[in-house]
Amino acid sequence: MRVVVTGATGNVGTSVVQALIDDPRVEEIIGVARRLPELRMPKVEWVAADVVSSDLASIFRGADCVIHLAWLIQPSRDQPLMDEVNIRGSERVLQAVAVAKVPSVVVASSVGTYSPGPKDRLVEETWPTEGIPSCYYSRQKVAVERLMDRLELDSPSTRLVRLRPGIILKGEASAGIRRLFLGPLLPNFMVRRRLIPFVPRTKRLALQIVHSRDVGDAFRRAATGDAQGAFNIATEPVVDSRFLARLLGSRPVGVDPGLLRAAANLSWRLRIQPTDPSWLDMGLGTPLLDSSKAERELEWTPDHSADQTLAEFLTALREGESFPTPPLAGQAGGPMRIREFTSGIGSRQS
Repeated sequence: MRVVVTGATGNVGTSVVQALIDDPRVEEIIGVARRLPELRMPKVEWVAADVVSSDLASIFRGADCVIHLAWLIQPSRDQPLMDEVNIRGSERVLQAVAVAKVPSVVVASSVGTYSPGPKDRLVEETWPTEGIPSCYYSRQKVAVERLMDRLELDSPSTRLVRLRPGIILKGEASAGIRRLFLGPLLPNFMVRRRLIPFVPRTKRLALQIVHSRDVGDAFRRAATGDAQGAFNIATEPVVDSRFLARLLGSRPVGVDPGLLRAAANLSWRLRIQPTDPSWLDMGLGTPLLDSSKAERELEWTPDHSADQTLAEFLTALREGESFPTPPLAGQAGGPMRIREFTSGIGSRQS
């Protein structure tokens, strides 16, 4: 079996590639990325390509499945660029799948594709997918879901799978995730119990975290099996203020959602951190996910609980763990994180 993976060097991509390497049915993996790693892995051929401008059909031709993961999180201050890569790039991927007559495609969607929903129960894949209108990431994921809807109509012989995971973390990706979401001002040594005195207790701030390797396994199962449709990918327990307080040895302190958003907005506008405040809107708005369909139809069971995943990530963040691909490398921000500062913190594509 020959599988092509776009965005193969990122947080999820590296886990997907490893899961495919471990599957004896997979004989060849084409790892597609803008910046190629020096890393050598069995079965893997690295190909430099950009989903916006490269000839994707020639790369996809002869593949049994394409797994589409390529996605920009930053620069958060250049949304036209991110629309071009995330929406137009995804459209080009799906068009190339059709042109190259690839029989199967598995696409990374997200919890962010869902409309506002409950935090006191889990929702299935039938929940409306109109997203959180104020959040650009959510709007982009919804737009890609609509592109997938079109492919299903125009190319009914193509087996299409869309996976909708919660927040994806792993220790090896901690350096890359810090750059994308936290910025250069967070000292690694601060990420430890007792040094974070409180966590905000905010109504509806409840999330689900899933380990990147478990997500990689879900993509492997989707690519090598015969299931199709949408699948939620999430684990227990739900991460809320009480969960974080126990994990960090901190005290939950009530914070009004409006005040929390104002603080996020101010710190983003002052370039203290790179995360647009609309991510908070998504965290407060999206529902909690029921993953029982993935368990039934993909026979997927996570190996890591949310507790284990977050503890691993925080330890790796404190210790500066990284992985030898351009998006995850520890020194990608330069000495003393200088390139993160000179890029304007969320202003320039890395």
